[in-house]
Amino acid sequence: MTQEELQVLLTTDPLELTYEQARDGLAVIVSRLEDGNTTLEDSLALWERGEALAQRCGQWLEQAQSRLDGAPQSSATANGATTD
Repeated sequence: MTQEELQVLLTTDPLELTYEQARDGLAVIVSRLEDGNTTLEDSLALWERGEALAQRCGQWLEQAQSRLDGAPQSSATANGATTD
């Protein structure tokens, strides 16, 4: 990931990010926090950004679940059959 891509992930409004972008940004933040090489103020800012990205990821997943719940079932699945 380039520095420019990282900056986009850390500064773009979470509502404008795709699920994958928000997830990747969250992974970067977790890694930076685990490194322990940031000031307290930077750590708090990263934590807050991570919370916003985690919330956005949750929204994406809820939307995906709603789409799946509303998808028509095949007749085999509706009758209790499973595919392996």
